Amino acid sequence: MTLVQLKNMSLEGQEILNPHFLEQVSSLNAAQRQAIEITEGPLLVLAGAGTGKTRVLTTRLAGILLGRKAWPSQVLAVTFTNKAAHEMRERVAKLIGGPAEGLWLGTFHSVCVRILRRHAELLNLQSSFTILDADDQLRLIKQIVKAEEIDEKKFTPRILASIISRWKDRALTPEKVSMPASEFEKAAYHIYGLYQDRLRVLNAVDFGDLILLCLKLFTEHADVLAQYTTQFHYILVDEYQDTNVAQYLWLRLLAQGSGNICCVGDDDQSIYGWRGAEVGNILRFEKDFPGAVIIRLEQNYRSNAHILGAAAGLIAQNAGRFGKTLWTQQTGGEKVRIQGVWDGEEEARLVGEEVETLHRRGQSLNEIAILVRAGFQTREFEERFITLGIPYRVIGGPRFYERLEIRDALAYMRIVVQPNDSLAFERIMNTPKRGIGTSTLQTLHQVARYEEISLTEAALRLMDTDELRGKAKTALQGLLFDINRWRRQLDTIPHGELARIILDESGYTGMWQADKSPEAPGRLENLKEFVNAIDEFESLPSFLDHVSLVMENASNTGAEMVSIMTLHSAKGLEFNSVFLTGWEEGLFPHQRALGESGDAGLEEERRLAYVGLTRARERAIITFAANRRVHNQWQSSIPSRFVEELPFEHTERTNIGGRSHAFVRHKVPSKLQAEEASSRSLHEKDFQLDQRVFHVKFGYGRVIALDGDKLEIDFDHTGVKKIMKCFVENAQ
Repeated sequence: MTLVQLKNMSLEGQEILNPHFLEQVSSLNAAQRQAIEITEGPLLVLAGAGTGKTRVLTTRLAGILLGRKAWPSQVLAVTFTNKAAHEMRERVAKLIGGPAEGLWLGTFHSVCVRILRRHAELLNLQSSFTILDADDQLRLIKQIVKAEEIDEKKFTPRILASIISRWKDRALTPEKVSMPASEFEKAAYHIYGLYQDRLRVLNAVDFGDLILLCLKLFTEHADVLAQYTTQFHYILVDEYQDTNVAQYLWLRLLAQGSGNICCVGDDDQSIYGWRGAEVGNILRFEKDFPGAVIIRLEQNYRSNAHILGAAAGLIAQNAGRFGKTLWTQQTGGEKVRIQGVWDGEEEARLVGEEVETLHRRGQSLNEIAILVRAGFQTREFEERFITLGIPYRVIGGPRFYERLEIRDALAYMRIVVQPNDSLAFERIMNTPKRGIGTSTLQTLHQVARYEEISLTEAALRLMDTDELRGKAKTALQGLLFDINRWRRQLDTIPHGELARIILDESGYTGMWQADKSPEAPGRLENLKEFVNAIDEFESLPSFLDHVSLVMENASNTGAEMVSIMTLHSAKGLEFNSVFLTGWEEGLFPHQRALGESGDAGLEEERRLAYVGLTRARERAIITFAANRRVHNQWQSSIPSRFVEELPFEHTERTNIGGRSHAFVRHKVPSKLQAEEASSRSLHEKDFQLDQRVFHVKFGYGRVIALDGDKLEIDFDHTGVKKIMKCFVENAQ
């Protein structure tokens, strides 16, 4: 179907093409137009970042309908989010001049629900089956765990639910799961079949079942599969690189009919391996669909040439990719700036100053984004923006002090500082689980209201009576004893250290260490950053006052705001100015990704860096710090290997001291090599009292105290600082 054929189409003498459609087709570049003209057979559209992927997908769909290649009911279009489906439906309606009634357009899950409702009886379900949400799923698994006398403290239901969901994403029914090796997987294996049986009794399914049961329906009932392979003349798939195994198998079955399947995606933007996405699905498209045509969309309409050049040089280091090079007709533009800083605090200060400068020059705050690799990084930026009075929003998650684990930790600190804080006491009383149930809480409230006292005081009084007995009383007594002991330590232990002790001794840190859900490592990182934050204040009460003011300011912000988010949350978004922060080994690429997935993990981290860079239209600024405080200990950092992989001709680089220089190309040392080098430098440098020294940031100074591997130095212009030996040079 060529552009000329489309323009000449008519029905009963009337022009059937919507002006919007003709205008859009005329604006397409050659590769985009080819992607909508090739309608027969398998087609893979490799759509780079900012190359007009959605425009191609919607124009192709509209062209099929306007060209009378198929009725709406004969076209299946699947997306990953309801937002994407809604946007596609609106765009198609505009292009064809009205809604496409009968079109099968929706998310994978919504399309599967539609199919399952029609054929539920073939799967021993009623068509009115219930779809359980995550809370209902968890409650049901808890019931089974209890009935099977499985230790809930050791094998938490949330972990078991996560393992079962991963099996479903890989299209593994209970009978297809191989006997697992780990204890957690063995426990999940034991209850998986029982869980599925219970779902059938309840006439219910969970989200993983929607695709899994559809696969079961198609494989066990050939006539049903034939009905849909005959019905769907055309299949269109958005974000194909994000499909998991079950979704991939489902699509392959449906494409057996006409073979007219068009998948749009970008192997360089596959960043969801941790939640089941298989980048291999898109990489083997030609093998899965013989005779497939591959079209590369490489003309970028978003970023300047330097940003694209830097991104292209970075992603070229990946072996597992098709290969494409983004380009733009734009000329000029800023190079990607790479800025080294001393520590996280200076990084936040630098970003804050840059944001203020951009805003003064007329840049809307809505067009500025700060992208981080891990959620805990947002805290220093939030604190800095509040100090400067810059409104901000955290996208893809709550603000730092609004996170569940931080609110819990704050409640522990509040009850130690203020024993009559009943709201804090109620929050932490059974978090983590201590066997203090609803009836105990009701008794406490009853006494508190009657005596007009706080919940803590009510609990203390009940220790001398018989209203509470057994495990609940023992647990409550132990908690009260701990709180009183922590309160006595307020004046004897540094408050940052005390916060760590409270979180450890209360069992709260251990609760998240035992949690195997994908969110748990991030929550633990946030708790470490929470302790770091406390250590920056004079006392625990002053820290709590600060948080109260932060939360109050957060509620009074205006509509125009800087966006702060993780790199994962940034996918699909774009901004004029993007700050990419924390580009250090161990943080980005993240050590956990490297440890768990090796080379595959490294390549996914590199794709994440590529996604971050290509969010920027006009400017991208990368920062890394020489020092980060981890586990409340200062650690030296080396720049991410990704910094070295960025082409020099597209970047401007500034060192920690703020002086521009040409970075020397070198291989990033391994962690062991870095530790050995650091150890050697410590032993090789011996300093004396009164010795003159030089530091790249603070300048010249005099050693006034020696403390192991640290020096206390009175700098000529910046006063007394405590510095690691390895960052100081002899100036005599």
